[in-house]
Order: sequence, then C-alpha cells, then structure tokens
Amino acid sequence: MRRGGSHVPSLFFSARSRAGEREGEGGREGGREREREAGLNSRSTKKKNSSPGVLGLPAASKARFDFEDGQPREFVEGEDPTSLPAAGKKFAKINWLKAGCLAADAVLTVSPNYAKEICSGPAGGVELDGVFRSVGVEGIVNGRNTPAPAASGAASSLLPLEFDASTVAEGKAVAKETLQAELGLPVDPDAALFGFVGRLEEQKGVDVLLAAIPGLVARAGGKKVQVAVLGTGKKVLEAQVSALSEKFPGVASGTVAFSAPLAALITAGADFFVVCSRQEPCGLVQLDAMARGTIPVVSTVGGLVDTVKEGATGYHVGRIDPDGLAAEDVEALAATLARAAAAHGSPAHEAMRDRCISQDLSWAKPAAKWEAVLEDLSSGGPTAETGAKKAAVTTPVAAV
Repeated sequence: MRRGGSHVPSLFFSARSRAGEREGEGGREGGREREREAGLNSRSTKKKNSSPGVLGLPAASKARFDFEDGQPREFVEGEDPTSLPAAGKKFAKINWLKAGCLAADAVLTVSPNYAKEICSGPAGGVELDGVFRSVGVEGIVNGRNTPAPAASGAASSLLPLEFDASTVAEGKAVAKETLQAELGLPVDPDAALFGFVGRLEEQKGVDVLLAAIPGLVARAGGKKVQVAVLGTGKKVLEAQVSALSEKFPGVASGTVAFSAPLAALITAGADFFVVCSRQEPCGLVQLDAMARGTIPVVSTVGGLVDTVKEGATGYHVGRIDPDGLAAEDVEALAATLARAAAAHGSPAHEAMRDRCISQDLSWAKPAAKWEAVLEDLSSGGPTAETGAKKAAVTTPVAAV
C-alpha cells in the first residue's frame, strides 16, 4: 500500500471528512468525559479516542495519520456552537482519510468538478485540501446501472407503462397521471410537477425546497404547479414534509417513507426533478431522472456541474449556502423553479426533455476511464494509449 516500489497498486476514494482522533487537551480520559457530556455513544467515543500509540505504528507510518484542526471533538446536532473553542485553537488528532490518501497510488473521486472543489481550500477540502493537492485527485463521473427494460405490466416493472426515447411523451404522460392520482394531487397534464426524492437532511437542501414552495406558487401566476417530496431523515424535516398536503392542498404532497415504487414513479412521472444539494460529489438521482426524460433543477455544486447543463439538460440555481438556510437561496430556488414551470409544455421544454433521455448515462464510458487508471497503475505509469482512452471519456455536460 506504499507509494513507489514493487507492490499491489492501491486506490483510495476521497471524501469530505472531519475524521480525527483526539490526543492532548486533557488526554484521552478528558476527551472521553467531554464526549460523554456531549451525548456521544460508547462506540463513537472509543473510536474517537484511539491514539497513534495505540495503533502500534512505526514513526514513519504514524506521520501519515498526524492531523490537527479547530474541532476539539465531534459536533453534536443542536449544540450551541458558542460552546466550541474560539477560532485559531488547534487540536491534535489522527486522520484515517489523510493516511489513506498518502498511502495510495491513486486518489479518485466521483466527478472532476468535485475533485477541484476539495482541492480548492480548507472549506472545500475540510482542512485536507493540502493533502489532496499534494497527491492529486482525479474525478470520474459516475454512470448509472441500466438493467434490461421490463415489459409494461411485468412484475419487475415499477411503472404503469415502460418507455424510452421514442415513446417518452406517451410514457411520461401515463406515469404523471398515475403519480398525481397516487398522491392525491389534481390529475392535470398542464400542471408543472416537481419531484424530490432523497434523504431529508440539510445536506440535500430539502429545507431550502420546503421554504421555496410559497415563492414558487406566488411566482407561477396563472401556471399550475405541483410538488411531490419523498424521503426519510431528520425528524424536524420529516414533520414538515408530512404537513405539506395540509399546508398546500392540491399543490404539494409529502411522503415520509422509503418506497422504491413511489421513488420510481416520481422519477418518471414528474416533469422536473429537484436536486438542490449543498454538497454533492456526483449524485445519481439526476442521472436517473434524465434517463426518464425528467428535467433536473440543480444547485451549482460538485458533480451536478458535470452532469447537468444549464439550458440544455436542466436548470441551475447557483450555490447553496453550506452553513444555513439563507433567504437569498430560497429566493433563487423559487425563481428557478418558476422559470422552469414557465417553459413547461413548450417546444423548448420538449426539446430539453428529449435531450435528457437521449443521453448515454450508463457505466460504459466511465468504466473505460477506470480501466485506463488501473492500466496506468499496473504498468507503472501513464502511457499514450491510456491517455487517449481517458481523453475520449467526456462528462455528460461536455457531451451535450
């Protein structure tokens, strides 16, 4: 697992993390006491207080794990941030992600833009940006699994009518009608229907979406709009989603559940699919949506930049504040949703829908780039052949 020399090549996937193990500041026992007071479970406490000495590593290997940042311990949801130390104070830890990156022969993540983000600075790389820049990070956009299409009405089908690019108009019309009836929304082909399927957490931006619904309705004017939300997650957000039908009768529906059939129906039956994440290394739901002719409305972050092209295969909202619910983000999302709704049913909308579903979003192209990376590792370095193979693989945005 070391760099250089004769060994089996190793890969490491980069991710954002504050993973670190506390030393110092009162020692391990003092750290445990403070973590118990913060409500951390025993398993987390034990993990958080391992020290490099406990790992039994030689000094050369221990250096890979050494890390420090401004967080004395794991931040607990709902905790008063003023209880944490003032900025500028540092705490010694060990960091498994740092060690993995330094030990690997190649570090990869799931989109080129996200690779740039985590190397851009302390905020993007969660204080590991220097490590990421030193080792270099390559981004390869995910593909989506493309099983053989099920026949309409088959037990394996999750849709009332299977469809492809040649039958997208008819197939989506049937899926939309079924979805509206299933959710208790008015069955109306002229309503612009927005879908959201995902974890009910701030990272996915669902709080921004929920706050933007009144603005969407106000901006829509005479255009009918509908919003369908499906997911599970934080209780406070689950409660808001559950109340959507009562708060916005005939306009919004919220389902707190994990349901593959309903997720498939929203993905295929909605006109637009909302992915307003605060961070998104790649994202798969927007790929699944486009494969069903459903146009994404996305935040301008991570892999969403590499997979959704403004005006061609979707709409971009801009970046969402990573630290809180900002009024300007709510306004921006409401305005973008209204812009999409205004185009609904027009020739431009139909052309965008057709471009979405006509793309090859499978693993075929990304797999070729992964193959080239593995060939580079096995041969000891890049070659003209693998360079050409990588260059031939473009992102979905570049291919449109």
